[in-house]
Amino acid sequence: MPLNRRHYCACLVAALACGRIGRAGDSGARVSYVGGTLARFKKGASGKLHITDPECLVFESGKVGHAVPYEAINLIEYGQQAARRYVLALSISPMLLLSKSRKHYLTVSYKDSDGRQQAMVFRVHKDDVRALMAGLEARTGLKVEFQDQEARINAGR
Repeated sequence: MPLNRRHYCACLVAALACGRIGRAGDSGARVSYVGGTLARFKKGASGKLHITDPECLVFESGKVGHAVPYEAINLIEYGQQAARRYVLALSISPMLLLSKSRKHYLTVSYKDSDGRQQAMVFRVHKDDVRALMAGLEARTGLKVEFQDQEARINAGR
């Protein structure tokens, strides 16, 4: 079912009101915008991803917001990047070479009101990953796709 501009306008209103929503108890998932098709956000822009609105996913970064109706989302993908802590190992203790730091990434793809495919890639804080994935699955009716088996295992699936 094609989305009309009314859905996007309703979600835009939600995005603009997001500051008030966020202070009313919805802290949102802590994320950084890594990249995608949205020119209004700089790479690395930190913000919050809100899934409490019943109609749309809302990303807010500073005073700028972007809303996507859940029914427009057609892909949710989760992946990880693991790296050794070489700098810390050299400066603090060689034992840190045994540990890894993991970065968690979430890709959300959707069709905009003009029918064009769009994508947003976020780095998600480790404490917010599971709740965000579960919430997006519940809101969209889609299952999260995993980039590899290690990501699936570490997500507890």
